[in-house]
Amino acid sequence: MFDFRPDPATPKPEAYRQLLDAAEALTAGEPDAVANMANIAALLWDFLPDLNWSGFYRVIGDELVLGPFMGRPACIRIPMGQGVCGAAARDGRTQLVEDVHSFPGHIACDSVTNSELVVPVLRDGATVAVIDLDSPAKARFDRDDANGVEALARMLADRI
Repeated sequence: MFDFRPDPATPKPEAYRQLLDAAEALTAGEPDAVANMANIAALLWDFLPDLNWSGFYRVIGDELVLGPFMGRPACIRIPMGQGVCGAAARDGRTQLVEDVHSFPGHIACDSVTNSELVVPVLRDGATVAVIDLDSPAKARFDRDDANGVEALARMLADRI
């Protein structure tokens, strides 16, 4: 049984260092991308407070296709460039959105989501997936969250 949860008083950069260590332990030596994404979606869900969704969208052709996640049912396919996830995948850049309702072209898969952090997973310069975190709280995510999830995405690039 794994229990990787940090103490709630842990400073955010240290919590993300612990999350990265846990992700390394869970995925090291496992060649199955789906298994790795599933464990990381669950780890993010367990590790980070105030989320209503954590998971992956995979790049397949010119769209994003739902991957392993934790939370309510989600949009299955997102056209490249559409919404927060599509923008992150198309541009290969993190999208840190304090209020999704002000994001042009936002796709509302879950009406309770108010803020979102989407980080592309890049392999050889191309986006292969995105890590998507949603919260019902506005401005839930900050630069520390982005830095932590970006480090996770770099570590996962060859494991998913």
